[in-house]
Amino acid sequence: MEEVDVEPVITVSNPSHGKHLGFAWGPGDILLFETLYKASGSAGSGCAFIHEVRKDEDIYSPILRKLFNESHHIFVGLQTIREDLPSKNKKPQFVSISKNYRSVIRACMEELQQVAVSTKDAQVAMQYGNQVSILLAIELIWNLCEVLFIDAAPAGSLLLHLLDWVRLHKADVDEKARDVLQSESPAEHHDYWDVVMSYVLQGRLDEARQMLMKQANLQPAARNIYKLMDTLLSKMPFYNPGGNQTLTEFDVKWRHCNKHLEIICKILVGDEDTLLAHKDLLSTWYHFLVTRLLFCHPTVKPTELHYYAQSCLTMFLDSRSVPEPLDSILLAAFEFDIHQVIKDCSIALNNWWFVAHLTDLLDHCKLLQSHNLHFGSNLREFLLLEYASGLFTHHSLWQLAVDYFDNCPEFGRVYLELQIERVPLDTERKALKVLRICEQRQMSEQVRSICKVMAMRALRNNRLGSALSWSIRAKDAAFATLISERFLQDYCARGTFSDLDLIDNLGPAMLLSDRLTFLGKYREFHKLYGEKRFGEAAKLLLSLMTAKIAPRSFWMTLLTDALPLLEQKEVIFSANQTYELMFCLEELTSTLDISTPGGDRPMQEEDLELTKVELLRLALARNLAMAIVKEGTVET
Repeated sequence: MEEVDVEPVITVSNPSHGKHLGFAWGPGDILLFETLYKASGSAGSGCAFIHEVRKDEDIYSPILRKLFNESHHIFVGLQTIREDLPSKNKKPQFVSISKNYRSVIRACMEELQQVAVSTKDAQVAMQYGNQVSILLAIELIWNLCEVLFIDAAPAGSLLLHLLDWVRLHKADVDEKARDVLQSESPAEHHDYWDVVMSYVLQGRLDEARQMLMKQANLQPAARNIYKLMDTLLSKMPFYNPGGNQTLTEFDVKWRHCNKHLEIICKILVGDEDTLLAHKDLLSTWYHFLVTRLLFCHPTVKPTELHYYAQSCLTMFLDSRSVPEPLDSILLAAFEFDIHQVIKDCSIALNNWWFVAHLTDLLDHCKLLQSHNLHFGSNLREFLLLEYASGLFTHHSLWQLAVDYFDNCPEFGRVYLELQIERVPLDTERKALKVLRICEQRQMSEQVRSICKVMAMRALRNNRLGSALSWSIRAKDAAFATLISERFLQDYCARGTFSDLDLIDNLGPAMLLSDRLTFLGKYREFHKLYGEKRFGEAAKLLLSLMTAKIAPRSFWMTLLTDALPLLEQKEVIFSANQTYELMFCLEELTSTLDISTPGGDRPMQEEDLELTKVELLRLALARNLAMAIVKEGTVET
């Protein structure tokens, strides 16, 4: 589940009078700005505001965000299905996954419908109503693709699936039936016969028989006629894929039965004029198609569907009517032209979600293998890349896009590398999310870039510990050196270290740069001194200077740190160590030339340096004498 980092601010753009709007394309949005355009091509003074216009509002809908999140989990699960499984074993899994996608669509649709009904804002209600209409169309197309392509039902079973498809998407008859049954006298309700005819047209004959009984009870004199109609409806044959009857046997039985039904009920014998006369009840040409197949061609083969679909569309629509985009999409599906379905949906729908997920599922069903695009990527990958790129423009849904890029073997990594660099690192928490994604995928260049950005930001805010931590993760020796210098400067100014936990636990990371090594070792010296392990502290302090690890500018501080050790009653530095300290002091004083007055330094500072040098020389001389005496005594 994606986590929301920050909510974006929405600004309404209203250009001032006499000004034009300039624009610049972004990765997912458009930037608008006011400008005074001149005929010569130059621009006058504009305004101080730049406005962002989103081209895909759907990803900012809190309800549709659930669609993106839930479908992401289904998508990831689909990628785990093993390629080496036999097709007959994978088909039930693909059908189940397709139903899961549809259930997510339907859940979002129901929630949008509830909000549209409950809201008092007419504009919001219209917006949600439009989204419901789009999702209805999406679910209608997806369900048909599931029946024709994924489930691929054979003749006989095909019609049963199409009946279920129509019933699912033609629910107004159930609403009418409820109104009729809840009335005081259902058989006298003005919609009574519309409901009966609709049930028959949808092949719901049991429900039609129950409704007819209401009329039989109302008219005892005509009860025998209704009883005969009930018997005829009950004997209407339906093909049962699980039964013992073959398709040929069913066809013979159905045709024999129709000879007897023709006189009684023209609908039951598939009289097309009668079916067309009930266009208002059928409402759509594809509902008319399924009803026509039910009563005229119940054993229709998948390869014959396109002929009946085209003729039904022609018969149902007025000669002056132009097919809607949905009509063209459904017709292409009935023609088994998968690529045309995807192409038309890409043009008609307002985002890439539907085509990306449907194409991915069809590709796993091995239905798109022969179709590659001229510019390298196959159709599945192209659509997934487009969908995921759109998600990356959202302030939190970008996290879902990563898995889609991961499952695009040809260009997915390239897209991810480009898009991940555009994610605004608003907070350290978000930066860590992005960093974790890059580290898991060995995207070393992006890791370094993120760490450098965060390190520089922390340094500007004087958060040295955080800056050092980010520079270590970036393995940036130069920046680690710079921050280490700042730590040492702070120590010289305040006499204490900040962020001790970080410095104490540098471990092997201190080897990233010489200055960082010195910082870690110098802190280690202070710990040894604090633990009264003077011998180890003295040895470490001396090694920092003699091994040239310590910067020359810090030698005076180190020598000053040696003073308390030189003043101890017990001799800490040996004679040789004392000689090395004296050599370091002389080398330092000769370089600094502090004995010569003048220069840019204040007189008071020069006096302080001279005092330090004299104290050090005195302490070193006294320690040397004590060390020689001690060592001579031991030798004796």
